[in-house]
Amino acid sequence: MADTAKSILEEETSKFEPKSKRGADVEDADVTLKKFKTEAAADKTGARNLEAVNGDEELKVIKREVEFVIEADAAEDKGSRHTMEDAWVLLLDASLDFPGKLRCAHFAIYDGHGGRLAAEHAQKHLHKNVLSSGLPRELLDVKATKKAILDGFRKTDESLLQESSAGGWQDGATAVCVWVLGQTVFVANVGDAKAVVARSLTTDKSTNNSNGGSSLKAIVLTREHKAIYPQERARIQKAGGVVGSNGRLQGRLEVSRAFGDRQFKKLGVIATPDIHSFELTDREHFIILGCDGLWGVFGPSDAVDFVQKLLKDGLSVASISRRLVREAIRERRCKDNCTAIVIVFRPK
Repeated sequence: MADTAKSILEEETSKFEPKSKRGADVEDADVTLKKFKTEAAADKTGARNLEAVNGDEELKVIKREVEFVIEADAAEDKGSRHTMEDAWVLLLDASLDFPGKLRCAHFAIYDGHGGRLAAEHAQKHLHKNVLSSGLPRELLDVKATKKAILDGFRKTDESLLQESSAGGWQDGATAVCVWVLGQTVFVANVGDAKAVVARSLTTDKSTNNSNGGSSLKAIVLTREHKAIYPQERARIQKAGGVVGSNGRLQGRLEVSRAFGDRQFKKLGVIATPDIHSFELTDREHFIILGCDGLWGVFGPSDAVDFVQKLLKDGLSVASISRRLVREAIRERRCKDNCTAIVIVFRPK
């Protein structure tokens, strides 16, 4: 990685304490997180209480005497592409081998380019790397959580670069990830995959305004990383890269942050994520995660309105995620791979 990329990572890491390295590098993941949902399970203390209701798994998140139920599902379609290069993770109980009192759920979409190998590597390793880097499992610490996520991204990219070098491949992948710890949501991204939250304008649980329209506001939680944007372009140019007239690095790569892309790392491409957090309240209704294929044909408000209507019609989250992707491919003519995860928060 170029010195400029290292300096950005060091700058981001310095924001979080402690500064000492957390734990050793993760061994190869002993589970493959490939297109699955966690099975309903409960430990002896009831700390992992997953319920199956009408076929949908739910996770209770309890904090400050407020109880939330999380429902989530994913859908995908390769569009007009010959292959599917997206990968995704849906973990309603994301404790894995790191149990604790603090509730943990994790969702992610990895959008591969140049192949699927980088997306699959991140799918398999990122969350476990974040856990091993010190993701809080007993008491929430926002700074420690963000540092664990930052370190997890770094470890994942480093191991991916080693694996791709040994294997002689150069795939890359963007990412959008969500962790729900207790009642706090953390969102991290590299590249152009996005997360959008649907939030009520008021604390009133009704989702209609006085004019009969939607009162849910679509808020984009992520920042796109593309070579054409001034801040990203400056880093690339400082590293010796060239952004062409088509807005692509060396005329080829559109995104400026991604896992992998070994041949572009020395030219300023980094895997340092933007990380954002917020507390869940009665105002947050759902989050939509999507690769750039989805957001290429759906505006944030359009997607929120689409999901909200189907929720009002009583459809399951599984059905809603499938209809969202189907709408993108069949009706809005998305040609790219298209993957979406819908995460619904239900106060009880």
